[in-house]
Amino acid sequence: MTDILDPVLLTQESVRCQSITPHDDGALEGMAQPLTKMGFDIHRLRFEEEGYDPIDNIFARLGTSGRHLCYMGHTDVVPVGRESDWTHPPFAAEIENGILYGRGVADMKGGNCAFVAAVSRFLHERPYFKESISLLLTGDEEAKSVNGSVKVIDWMRTQNQMPDVALVGEPSNTKHMGEIIRVGRRGSLNGKIMVKGVQGHSAYPERSDNPIPHLVRLLSRLIDEKLDNGTADFPPSHIVISSVDVGNPAPNIIPARAEAMFNIRFNDSWTATTLEAHLRSILDAVNPNYEMTIWCNAQSFLTANHPWRDIVINAVQKISDTKPRADTGGGTSDARFIAQDCPVVEYGLLNATIHKVDEHASVADIETLTATYTEILRSYFA
Repeated sequence: MTDILDPVLLTQESVRCQSITPHDDGALEGMAQPLTKMGFDIHRLRFEEEGYDPIDNIFARLGTSGRHLCYMGHTDVVPVGRESDWTHPPFAAEIENGILYGRGVADMKGGNCAFVAAVSRFLHERPYFKESISLLLTGDEEAKSVNGSVKVIDWMRTQNQMPDVALVGEPSNTKHMGEIIRVGRRGSLNGKIMVKGVQGHSAYPERSDNPIPHLVRLLSRLIDEKLDNGTADFPPSHIVISSVDVGNPAPNIIPARAEAMFNIRFNDSWTATTLEAHLRSILDAVNPNYEMTIWCNAQSFLTANHPWRDIVINAVQKISDTKPRADTGGGTSDARFIAQDCPVVEYGLLNATIHKVDEHASVADIETLTATYTEILRSYFA
């Protein structure tokens, strides 16, 4: 019979691995060891692409038949900043007054360890379990996301390992457990606009062509653009100007070029293709003499009314005594890579301190999340 694992001890061990992307420092192996003892087959997948850091990943699966539930998580964390700003050392995983401190506790090692512990509880109850549970654990979520989940999922497709449903342990709650599940995410589209001019002395503007006023007019048009009014499941799409630069350190030189970058978080009214076409049409009407480069980090996705969504909602409500709100806010997550293949829902710890100094999660919340994941497994495989 499977031994029941302590999610808090597992989380402490995981946090003590200084797995700042792209370094693993034993974090993935720390997950693989208890899974191996529970009978999971471990596939260690290292991907390399020129120009990017090589990344280690794990796909672990128990069972080969029946319904297949996959948990997705990441063991990499963001840098800690100045360690002297932390009340507790960022990788010490100290507990004080019921609070576990450390980089990655909430985002998202606590979620990973809660799921592993939940599997141990479920298998303790169901020693003759014959269906399929898997975990996709990557070391490349906080950085470029090039050699991580997206490539593991490509491998899963070729190896006939795709699940029926997916659960992502990203921290979804803002104030208390049971508050929010994420059933979709907005897309993220980036753009860079460049306007060329003619450099010259600011005393003789008639001899030059200053690109800055041209760029300002283009950006003003973008700022004024109302993309949509939102949809039933998503807030309105919005444009943020994130950088303006002319590379000019002198006040008396008219620059030769001016550049700006922007980011758009877009709902399911758009795709990257339709959004780019719309942007070009409105900018062309202002001034067609510009260059624009577009790249999309993520398309929007939604798990609409689906039994998997209801299973997660009901499990959360049963454990936390609160019916969670189905939400599509936040940034991007690795859920986007599997959303085209199966319904995916995100539920995890509180996100109030993620990426901050003194990141933390309460021991009680880690226990609550473990109980919730256990209930999800019970309900899905009922």
